[in-house]
Amino acid sequence: MTQFVLVAGAWLGSWAWRDVEPDLRAAGHGVHPLTLSGLGDKRGVPAGPGTHVQDIVDEVERLGLRDVVLVGHSYAGIPVGQAAERIGDRLARVVFVDSNVPADGESFVSGWPDGRAGVEAAIAANEGFWPPPTAADCADQGLTDEQIARFLGGSTPHPGATLTEPAVVAHPLGLLPATYVKCLLDWPEPSPEVAELLTSERWRLVTMDTGHWPMFSQPRELARILLDAAGTDG
Repeated sequence: MTQFVLVAGAWLGSWAWRDVEPDLRAAGHGVHPLTLSGLGDKRGVPAGPGTHVQDIVDEVERLGLRDVVLVGHSYAGIPVGQAAERIGDRLARVVFVDSNVPADGESFVSGWPDGRAGVEAAIAANEGFWPPPTAADCADQGLTDEQIARFLGGSTPHPGATLTEPAVVAHPLGLLPATYVKCLLDWPEPSPEVAELLTSERWRLVTMDTGHWPMFSQPRELARILLDAAGTDG
């Protein structure tokens, strides 16, 4: 039995995976959607350097999980990629869903050369939190009005310290058994960093004809991709 640990990106919590979970459970696997500190129902829990990585490691160890597929969407690819190193032989595979990937000494905002100043300014103007997006930010991402309303209705401000802290990566990420899911409506090509990682024999690329939040726009297709990834030999 595979154990899926699902971690959504900025502003989101475990609730974001609601429509993905049933197909994973129906296939006989364990499903563990995780809300990171400071978000969703953990709003108000302090989140500083290393907190989100520890959240993921603690969940795996607390539940005694093995044969773990760690799934990180968007921002969450950064803590998930770091946690993957730390859970050792408990890890079966990592799935990065249209996500950032960690680089040693670099942060989430490091990957935003054109938008870094804007993100940092928004954090400074909102008491240390990155405010959730607006409906306009969700345009052209394959989402219905109902899906956008659900996404925005559940979103909470994201703790800024987790976006500016440098990642700690001890070994080349290309050594991890990994699948990268690229959502084509968001941007048709993987980032240069991801493209380089995809040259590794241990990495696989899968594309989805949807936008940046496939757990809302195409949850059953995303579930199928996760199930396929779990069965992929590293």
